Amino acid sequence: MITDTEIRVKGLHILAQHLGDIEVERFVALIQREPFDYTNWRQDLDAELSLKEISGKAMALRNKNTEQGV
Repeated sequence: MITDTEIRVKGLHILAQHLGDIEVERFVALIQREPFDYTNWRQDLDAELSLKEISGKAMALRNKNTEQGV
């Protein structure tokens, strides 16, 4: 099982790769400042997609991560 520290380190590394260091700092500040429920946000994000569309997005992401060795 992955530890909380490992999750934090990995998450910040991924954010830095995709956002850059300054934007990661802004993201962390936003998350700490505003009440945020990731589960509700995530559910609402794909609310209008069909099960087939969500499955297709998940499979594409898995394939991309596999190709990148993530």
